[in-house]
Amino acid sequence: MKTTTTALATHLTQEVTRLVTCWRVRRKDGVVLGFTTHDRALEVEGLVYRPSSAFTPTAIADSNRFNVDNLDVTGVLSSAAITEPDLRSGLYDGAEVRIFLVDWADPDGGTVELRQGWIGEVTLKDGVFVAEVRGLMQALQHTFGAAYSPECRADLGDSQCKVNLSAFTLQGTVATVTDHRRFTASPLGKADDWFAYGLLRWLTGDNAGRAVEVKAQTGDAFELWDAMASDIAVGDLFTVHAGCDKRFSTCKTKFANAINFRGEPHMPGADAVLDYPGVR
Repeated sequence: MKTTTTALATHLTQEVTRLVTCWRVRRKDGVVLGFTTHDRALEVEGLVYRPSSAFTPTAIADSNRFNVDNLDVTGVLSSAAITEPDLRSGLYDGAEVRIFLVDWADPDGGTVELRQGWIGEVTLKDGVFVAEVRGLMQALQHTFGAAYSPECRADLGDSQCKVNLSAFTLQGTVATVTDHRRFTASPLGKADDWFAYGLLRWLTGDNAGRAVEVKAQTGDAFELWDAMASDIAVGDLFTVHAGCDKRFSTCKTKFANAINFRGEPHMPGADAVLDYPGVR
């Protein structure tokens, strides 16, 4: 059941209403943006909502089941608000979204909540983005707590892993560029795939401040999992730390950290469950 103020409830009973839709987006880096379908800016609850006729929402799907309710928001990329580089670099992944209705003539008179959730999948094509907004039920799709697994559940360098990342981090310089995902660096002197699954963070250039996971590394040639939003240029500086494939053997030999391995490497697999005496 949706609730609102007495003033707005009274306005909703009128034959003609002055309702507009507002979107409040809070990114994980703390940046908060406001957009509205109104033709001028509105201040609601201390945040200014900028006019954005480029946003087009689909119908909001609600149900009383435990499936994830969602809607799609389609918008035209705007350099003054949401940009392609920001979307491609993942700044909006998991951003908190609140969508509501408000009376444009009385923005302090209350709101009608339509949806609160998080941005899920984002697709880009020809200057247009489509962002999936997932409802609160999305939180129930996550696994909380520890689950048995032969692979390590910790992330390299976190409080459970306890590996000192600074001892496994090097700084490099881009020597040649193939595309937005592939480049070669100044000699780093590490074996092939030493940095695979490691995190590469750009220090200079158009991608400065952004981080991406390394997919593969052969000698000084790098391939990234995701294409960078901006061009990689010769001379760009970066840091990269060794990668971990979460296997016990890697934890033991590469990082000498077997004591902190957060997995069950000797746990019997499905083959042991299906096995029975006499079958070898």
